[in-house]
Amino acid sequence: MTIRNWTLAPIAIAALGLAACNQAGKGADTAKDAATAPKPPVATVNGKPISYEAFALAVQGQTQKKVEDLKPEDKKKLLESLETLAVVAQEAEKQNITADPEIATKLEFARQNALANEFLQKYAKGKTPTEADLKAEYDRQIASMPKEEFKARHILVKDEATAKDVLAQLAKGAKFEDLAKKYSTDEGSKKNGGDLNWFTPDKMVPPFSEAVGKLKKGETTQEPVKTDFGWHVIRLDDTRPVQLPPFEAVKDRLAPMVQQRQIRDYIDSLRKAAKIEEKP
Repeated sequence: MTIRNWTLAPIAIAALGLAACNQAGKGADTAKDAATAPKPPVATVNGKPISYEAFALAVQGQTQKKVEDLKPEDKKKLLESLETLAVVAQEAEKQNITADPEIATKLEFARQNALANEFLQKYAKGKTPTEADLKAEYDRQIASMPKEEFKARHILVKDEATAKDVLAQLAKGAKFEDLAKKYSTDEGSKKNGGDLNWFTPDKMVPPFSEAVGKLKKGETTQEPVKTDFGWHVIRLDDTRPVQLPPFEAVKDRLAPMVQQRQIRDYIDSLRKAAKIEEKP
């Protein structure tokens, strides 16, 4: 049996702070809450204590709950898992498995990962976004959003020859909607005469969006448009400005974006200040 199949593996990760501590610091917060009133160890294994804080962190990582919110039977199972973790870890130390270079490397990587996560979470907590930060992020998001959306129809076929035949029939006066129902392989739109409803350019594959963007209202592509889905004949029916959300409506959702940007910028500054030498 490999270690990845052990039922105690998730607890091991949580207790080491490699999973629970990635969840916006919730695990660390649990441990800090518990630390406000010192509590005795929850168990000892071969005379070594398992602290309440370690148990609270493991509980948070596994259940997203606090220790006092657990049912007695769930609390017992989790505690037994943590005890088992301690038993196995102690045996690993006794057998000096870190003498194996590969294992030592894995442990060092895990240590650095946990240390970096905790440090960045602490950094983020000291960077509460201001109103100006939120507005700046809002402006960045708005600037990157499409300003126009399209209402179009298409006829999707498998080969260029069929697409050109469709265009020829349109030139002779055939109705676009009728040809879509007859030829299109797009089951989602053919029954509606090829109607794709309203969409922004980013919702379609680039060749399709680029072709639509060159059309005027009522125009149909003069040549078939090839995408990974097949060959398209496209007609633009209408355009309208995108209704962008007001700042106040999305302000609460901007804070995580600001913090992520601040963390990325901080990491970039650390990299620039560091002496990094990559070896071939």
